[in-house]
Amino acid sequence: MASDTVSEETQVDGPNDIVDDAENDGRFHDPLSWPESTVNPVRIRWRYALSIPAIHLLACLAFVPWFFSWTGVVLCVLGLYVFGTLGINLCYHRLLTHQGFVAPKWLEHSLAILGVCTMQDTPACWVAMHRMHHKYSDTRPDPHSPLVNFLWGHCGWLMIVNRDFRNVNYYERFVRDILKDPFYLRLERNSFWTVVYAIHALVFFLIGFGIGRATGTTAMDGVQFGLSLVVWGVLLRTVVTWHITWSVNSVTHLWGYQNYNTRENSQNNMLIGLLSNGEGWHNNHHADQRAASHGHHWWEFDVTWLTIRLLEIIGLAKDVVRPKSWSEKATTE
Repeated sequence: MASDTVSEETQVDGPNDIVDDAENDGRFHDPLSWPESTVNPVRIRWRYALSIPAIHLLACLAFVPWFFSWTGVVLCVLGLYVFGTLGINLCYHRLLTHQGFVAPKWLEHSLAILGVCTMQDTPACWVAMHRMHHKYSDTRPDPHSPLVNFLWGHCGWLMIVNRDFRNVNYYERFVRDILKDPFYLRLERNSFWTVVYAIHALVFFLIGFGIGRATGTTAMDGVQFGLSLVVWGVLLRTVVTWHITWSVNSVTHLWGYQNYNTRENSQNNMLIGLLSNGEGWHNNHHADQRAASHGHHWWEFDVTWLTIRLLEIIGLAKDVVRPKSWSEKATTE
């Protein structure tokens, strides 16, 4: 991690301190308008509005028998952990956004590349959006509150032009600490992160082609096997990872239970908690944002936390932040 910490202006390590008009149950019930920073008249963000449906459409090739291979299926399932859990949950979210632990730079950068390979934008952009979400959760400045409507909170917000997405001062305010690292700054320039995604897809194809050509009888056997790895191990895995991440933004602000009154709508959702390897214990996370563990009770299973604990045991994670409730419970016992 960078030695520079997030400034007080952008620090998000406590419950939302902006909102004070919640209902008595700690939740909001009135619908929101689109964020004030959404341009008017509304303009489509074509890069996302075209690429997101296109990758969904290409992922549907998984239903075509010619593109099927059991190796591709295995890579898809493993990829949800390698790219989704390690890249997004552990690196983008708990390490970079909330600084829940410290890792060696070589490991941090490697995990960030895994995150880039989910096509969820650059580390700096992802971190900025998430820090803004915590600062303004479920109020109009929140970039993706589902109180606007479910589709907006899930993925619609990605496809509409928002002034903050292009605002240099916005990045300076929310991700000053991230962009001091030349590695992350490089990923921002000339959409280099999309090149990384394309290269990783090409690697999947080339490895598959080599194996298929060696074990098959014709070059077309290599093409078929290589494309099966791309369709299943890259495209379908990307789409599934997207919806898991997006569900944390949408589902866990609408349905579930609350362990803490955080004065916004964050919920702990059992289904999303399990599917996302721990991110779905969202109310816990909003109550104690820097904690590296999002599961606060024994039944709130958190694979991402178990991975961080393993890294801590072998000396690759330090200064790991535990939930405050754990120390409070130990004090009272």
